[in-house]
Amino acid sequence: MPTVGEKRTTLFLLLILFSALIMFPSIVTVKASETIYIRLDGSIEGTSKIQRDGNVYTFTDDIFNQSIIVEKDDVVVDGAGYTLEGDAKISAIWLENRRNVTIKNMQIMHFGEGIRIMGNCENNTIIENNITDVGHEIAANGIWITFGASDTTISGNNITNNYVGIFVYMSGGTIISENCIASNGLGIWISGPSNHIIRNNITNNNVGVSIDVDDNIMYHNNFVNNTVQAKVTERSSLVNSWDNGYPSGGNWWSNYNGTDNDGDGIGDTPYIIDEDNQDNYPLVKPAIIPEFPSLLILPLLITLTFAAIFYKKRLTNKH
Repeated sequence: MPTVGEKRTTLFLLLILFSALIMFPSIVTVKASETIYIRLDGSIEGTSKIQRDGNVYTFTDDIFNQSIIVEKDDVVVDGAGYTLEGDAKISAIWLENRRNVTIKNMQIMHFGEGIRIMGNCENNTIIENNITDVGHEIAANGIWITFGASDTTISGNNITNNYVGIFVYMSGGTIISENCIASNGLGIWISGPSNHIIRNNITNNNVGVSIDVDDNIMYHNNFVNNTVQAKVTERSSLVNSWDNGYPSGGNWWSNYNGTDNDGDGIGDTPYIIDEDNQDNYPLVKPAIIPEFPSLLILPLLITLTFAAIFYKKRLTNKH
């Protein structure tokens, strides 16, 4: 029999889904005056604060109370560190039936919904954004991958203080990696198959991760002080994986109380999620998750170091 806490969590999830469905029309209604378009021919309509250079569209200033609809494939929308701040009843960025679009390096805040990728979308990327204070008024999502979108990469983002951080619904092939997902009502909600949740910090959410369907893989994440660390609902037939086998291991759970008597970094007993789900190889130390710029900065620092050494030697030889 479910406990009182499990019943409350299930009710919380159902309320989110019901609210999202009820509020769907209010999210999709966007006045023309509030909308920026990247048109199929590459032109920009609705703002002078985005500059085009080939297929790269770069913010030149903060943008307020406007949404962005991308109608063109194979483009990069680069926020350049600027803010996209908006109305609590509209979406910030909308992709429908788009391929190979990258959304990066922007601050998205105070929208009804953050980024929506839906329909026949493939190979889109959401990277290095801060998405915060989204969805509270209409029970919506920081990032929503929905209605058949496939092979989306969500990496290196800070997703904080939203109603739901990331919601993957009826979509597969999503890779969620190296994000900070903190202080949301629900951190990650997976309601589609064949998604990977790898190397994320999932911290201080009401529910860290909720899984509704089968065939998803989660490992090398840090689950830290979530009210409910992880949950599998009754809609799943429970064929999901919470670890990457031995010796790679599973996830780090802040409330894991097991031991590591052989010192291999893997707990001697499983971490129990519920009676049908467990992490068989829980980590006894937090997984090391690099901040997203480090992958680019490290090679640059190495190159600059060698260049400085070489230049110094040349100066020494001259003298």
